[in-house]
Amino acid sequence: MKKQRFNFCPKCGSRLAYQSLDGRDRLVCGACSYILYENPVVGVAAIVMDGKQLLLGRRAGNSTYPGLWCIPCGYVEYDEDVYEAVKRECEEETGLKIEPVSVFTVLSNFHNPETHTVGIWFWTRIVGGGLKPGDDIDRVGFFDLDDIPSLAFPTDGEVIRQIKASLATR
Repeated sequence: MKKQRFNFCPKCGSRLAYQSLDGRDRLVCGACSYILYENPVVGVAAIVMDGKQLLLGRRAGNSTYPGLWCIPCGYVEYDEDVYEAVKRECEEETGLKIEPVSVFTVLSNFHNPETHTVGIWFWTRIVGGGLKPGDDIDRVGFFDLDDIPSLAFPTDGEVIRQIKASLATR
């Protein structure tokens, strides 16, 4: 049995308890039978390249993993389209206005035991703005793919490996 992260039903406020349903342990309300599916949170990230250099941001002291670097990223709001989310997050964190060109990859993130996320990394192009840190980032800069600083998220390392492989075949 896994650690129970939620205790009360969001519908009626009664207690939740794990029950085996469809071969999985699911949180079920004892009063109204609501099933609370523990689904991952969706995140987006902007792959911004300048030649063979990748834009990264250093996570600020007020964010998780301060002092480590990441591909500009963030969570999708509940009522937000993923393409709009990546544009918003990139501008908030780097000052750059971007347009998503295509989805590059989609990966599950398991680095934080409290939150399972699914990340969508987009190839992007710059359409405006100016490079300046903001939001959860205190520094931004372009880095050679063979000289990447310490990363906050293991999946960014995998994405960088994929980018290098993709560029090698062009």
